[in-house]
Amino acid sequence: MTMQDTTPNIPEIVEEVRLIFERYEQALIDKDVAVLDTTFWRSPHTIRYALHENGYGFDEIHKHRVARPPGPGIKSRRIRLEILTIGRDVATVNLEFKVRGREQIGRQSQTFVRFPDIGWKVIAAHVSTVSEDALW
Repeated sequence: MTMQDTTPNIPEIVEEVRLIFERYEQALIDKDVAVLDTTFWRSPHTIRYALHENGYGFDEIHKHRVARPPGPGIKSRRIRLEILTIGRDVATVNLEFKVRGREQIGRQSQTFVRFPDIGWKVIAAHVSTVSEDALW
């Protein structure tokens, strides 16, 4: 596979990814597992690192989602949202947010690929918080 178009941030592609991201964020609040699952690539190669679990493969990720309680989650407000698209088929979304009820910053990242037969899917994701104590 050769990537022919590497143009960054084509406006209509950024908007496509933004809409999927926003739909995913609302599904987290609503605990709409169907939307959460639809957003991710249904593959054993998909990875999602979360605060208290590591999901290796779609089935593990789905199992964690079903067990998660509904509600607003840990995000109280967004600090910075960065969407980067490369060409028309690759994107990253990075969100920095204030953690609800704590003086702490959280980070979330998602890597999207547009598949010819199934459209945009997250192939890798992570959520973490920033620690005050540096490890090095």
